[in-house]
Amino acid sequence: QVQLVESGGGTVQAGGSLRLSCAASGRRFSSYAMGWFRQAPGKKREFVASISWGGGSTYYVASVKGRFTISRDNAKNTVYLQMNSLKPEDTAVYYCNVVLGLSTPGGSWGQGTQVTVSS
Repeated sequence: QVQLVESGGGTVQAGGSLRLSCAASGRRFSSYAMGWFRQAPGKKREFVASISWGGGSTYYVASVKGRFTISRDNAKNTVYLQMNSLKPEDTAVYYCNVVLGLSTPGGSWGQGTQVTVSS
């Protein structure tokens, strides 16, 4: 089973950038597709982006396409989310998880990392 620890969140002004990291434990990390999800206050958790086990394929929700980039380093058991041109509506707690298919979470949730974008 993969255990996950997210980091890199913070407060940034609209138009700014942040890079989130997700450190995974477990020998089978490189076997799994991974993804990022987010939950804004009062809203359901939603899918943001996913990446295939080898890193060759990525998939994004329409609202972040062109602004966010997901990547992974299997040697470091880490998946990243580079977020540029941030908007106030990107404010949420961000989580990583194993992904089934393109966007279905398939593992346990970590504690997440808070991203706040001020206008």
